[in-house]
Amino acid sequence: MKKLITTAVVVVVFLIIVLLLGPFYILNEGEQAVITRFGKIINTQTEAGLKIKMPLVDTVVRYPKKVLSWDGDPQRIPTKENQFIWVDTTARWKIVNPAMFYQSVTTLATGSSRLSDIIDSTIRTVISENFLKEAVRNSNKINEMTWVEQVQNVDNLEDAEQLRNLTATDVKQETIQVGRENLSRLMLTMASQFTKEFGIEIIDIVIRQIRYSDDLTQSVYQRMIKERNQIAEAYRSYGEGQQAKWLGMTENDKKSIISQAYAESERIRGVADAKATQIYADAYEADPQFFTLWRTLESYKKTIPGLEKILSTDMQYFDMLYSPMVL
Repeated sequence: MKKLITTAVVVVVFLIIVLLLGPFYILNEGEQAVITRFGKIINTQTEAGLKIKMPLVDTVVRYPKKVLSWDGDPQRIPTKENQFIWVDTTARWKIVNPAMFYQSVTTLATGSSRLSDIIDSTIRTVISENFLKEAVRNSNKINEMTWVEQVQNVDNLEDAEQLRNLTATDVKQETIQVGRENLSRLMLTMASQFTKEFGIEIIDIVIRQIRYSDDLTQSVYQRMIKERNQIAEAYRSYGEGQQAKWLGMTENDKKSIISQAYAESERIRGVADAKATQIYADAYEADPQFFTLWRTLESYKKTIPGLEKILSTDMQYFDMLYSPMVL
């Protein structure tokens, strides 16, 4: 009996020691694990729950089971026509084979670094083998669009159409063969060939942003400035035409007004002259001698002050000065 009790005590103590050493572990949702014994993989766990391991000799290496994100640094890459652009990409990936991932890279940080090398290299290869137009556009819909230039401050529809024709720019974009989305798919296909050996699956690679380099940006700005200058010149030409048109209309109106005013003044002057003649005639009939005297004196008043000298008054013009009627 004593021996049985001793054995039971030993067993209980052993179980307590085993429990204290931790034979159980919990694998949470979104986790997967690789169990190693003296550095050798003996098992993998991908389902969440309570698990058991050999205390002291087994090591549990946990990896995330969920989808992970990768954000690369922007790269300055030349396109096929040697135009430099900045490419900013992102990707989603996950560990599908934890045992292979442990054997090849072991840690998550090392795996992320290897992934960066593969994706960055793939991006540079794909971008440099394609033209710039393929990286910045997804379709050829831009060539199907119709642009109508909006014009303002015009007198009529005819002028608006004329100005629209002057400012119209028929720019045809180059036709793309691949497109930006297909470039992303091509990057994914190429990168996936290298990540399989690491137990990694890349879900997608997305070109998040493409930005022109400084020299290319300056070239684009210069082209935009040239187009805007052409449109501005068209507006100036239209404005100068409108100015000439309005100046011509103003000059014609001016001549018309002056002509009408001159005709009216001549009419008034004719009526006034007729009235003056009638008055003179009436005055002459009332007293012909006085009228003759008054007319002569008025003539003297206008002409004599303008004469520098008079050598003789022995002429008919001065007869009135010696007339007995004046005296």
